Amino acid sequence: MDSSIFKNHYGPAAVITGASSGIGYAFAQRLAAIGFDLVLVARREDRLQQLKQSLQQYHVKVQLCVADLTTESAVDAVFSACQGMDIGLLVSNAGFGLKGAHQDNDPATMQRMLTVNCNAPMQLSHRFAPQLVARERSGIIITSSVEGLMGFPYSVPYAASKAFTNSLAEGLWGELSPQGVDVLGLCPGSTDTEAHALQGIDQSKLEGMMSATEVASLALENITEGPIYIAGEQNQQMFASITEMPRRDALLMMAQTMQESFK
Repeated sequence: MDSSIFKNHYGPAAVITGASSGIGYAFAQRLAAIGFDLVLVARREDRLQQLKQSLQQYHVKVQLCVADLTTESAVDAVFSACQGMDIGLLVSNAGFGLKGAHQDNDPATMQRMLTVNCNAPMQLSHRFAPQLVARERSGIIITSSVEGLMGFPYSVPYAASKAFTNSLAEGLWGELSPQGVDVLGLCPGSTDTEAHALQGIDQSKLEGMMSATEVASLALENITEGPIYIAGEQNQQMFASITEMPRRDALLMMAQTMQESFK
C-alpha cells in the first residue's frame, strides 16, 4: 500500500506498545516517516525520550506514556494518553519471552509474561475497538511469534502465550474485519533484537535472522493479509514444512534445535 494511502486510511495517529526497542522501535520509526502522530508506550522513560528525539526529523506529534504493562493501571494509562488523538492504528507489540527448561522458570516471571503477552493485547483491543469500529477504516497489529503456531520445547510458557495472541488476532479479525478494522497477528521468526541475549540464546546459531525494521515494514505492508501473517519467506517456508510433519516428530526436532541455540 502506498504510504500516503496508508496514512489516509489508518492515520492520523497510532499507538505503539513496547516502543522503546526492537520491533516496536522500528514500528515507531516507520510510522513517523509516513507522517503518523504517535503515542509511544514503554517502561523505560530514558529510551522513550531518546526515541522521541530521533523522531523530531519527521515533524510529527509524539506523546510518551511511561507504563508497565504488568500493572493493573497500565491499560488505563495508555488509553488516557491517547485522549484527544484520532487513533486509527493500535500496535500491541509489547512482550517478552523465557527460554530454558520449563521446570527452571521463575513462577513470578511467568506470571508477568502472561500479563504482558496475553492480557495487555486483549485489554487494549477491547478498549480501543469501539473507536476503531466507529472510524470504519482502522487497524490492529498484535505482535505474536512463529512459536505460537505450535508448542515449543524449552520455550513452553512463551510459545503458549503466543498461541493465545494468535487466537486473539484470529477472533478479532472475524469480528472486526467486516466492520472495517484490519487485524493482523504478526508472527516474526528470529529477529535481531536484544531479546535473544536476555534469554541466553546465541544469535549466531539462529537461522533466518531478520532485522526489526524488515519485520515492522512487512507487517505494515501486509496489514490487510490477516488474520495471521508470518514475516519473511524463509520463515513461511520453514514453518509450512514443520507444521506438516507429524507433531511428535516436529516437537522432538524443535527440542534439539532449541537446546543447541543456548550459549
